[in-house]
Amino acid sequence: MEKKTTVKGLVFLIVTAVVWGFAFVAQTAGSDHVGSFLFNAIRFALGTISLIPVICLFEKNADDPAMKKTTLIAGVVCGVVLFSASSLQQLGIALFNAAGYSDSSGRAGFLTALYMVIVPIIGLFMKKRPSVFTWFGVAFAAVGLFFVSVSESFTVSGEDLVVIGCAVLFAVHIIVIDRFGDRIYSLRFAMTQFAVCAILSGVFQFGGQLLGLIEPNTLADVQMALIPILYGGLMSVGVAYTCQILGQKNAEPALASVILSTEAMFSAIGGALILQERMTSRGYLGCGLIFIGVLLTQVRFRKG
Repeated sequence: MEKKTTVKGLVFLIVTAVVWGFAFVAQTAGSDHVGSFLFNAIRFALGTISLIPVICLFEKNADDPAMKKTTLIAGVVCGVVLFSASSLQQLGIALFNAAGYSDSSGRAGFLTALYMVIVPIIGLFMKKRPSVFTWFGVAFAAVGLFFVSVSESFTVSGEDLVVIGCAVLFAVHIIVIDRFGDRIYSLRFAMTQFAVCAILSGVFQFGGQLLGLIEPNTLADVQMALIPILYGGLMSVGVAYTCQILGQKNAEPALASVILSTEAMFSAIGGALILQERMTSRGYLGCGLIFIGVLLTQVRFRKG
């Protein structure tokens, strides 16, 4: 039976997209004060803690041993992938700032949104044939990526490649979650992957410091980035993920994907409103084409 979309589901998904979009602003601001690994370690730890009361409320009767085992395995696997993706994303944003980009939040948001067109490409190798609209979407996104990432001298910056790498990993993350399907407890799975991500980020932060590869941050640095960290942990990781779960229970999957992908648009809006970021007309054209490509990948025909 096809899932019926409700107003409540739409509201939850819109809230998720807005929170995730503005999270790029928090990540951009936070990267000015603390390193990428430390920022992610703290925010994912906060996200893990914030889900504990939610789990007690919604999954307190989760007692199926098989599902518990699958949830743990899925959480660990996805946690490793999420750590890799989020680390590249935060590193890319920090590099954008260091290179003096005036549109770090919007640029990172739209490049990250490419996961929506990378997923069907990876699906080809899993014997899943995308629709003709998916290929139109890939084409639009590829042209948009060219305008956003490639300068008039036809060069792609290393910073762009880092964020594009994070988009590929987020696509893998989506596919891995899809493989586990309904065999997991959603909120417990979320908390597990967030905990794995927090632990790995902390290990890489302190390991890098010991090896002299990463400059240590002081408590004062963390205090300067406190608001971005709190937003990234409590809102982006905790609240937004919970809203996504609740929203997708009351919305068709294709429509849910379209709404969630608008995080890219909100990242550009947030960067302009809060950080006074500016993007060239070439960049805006590229962002528009990428967004159209994202929407086209979700077009479906209904029989009859």
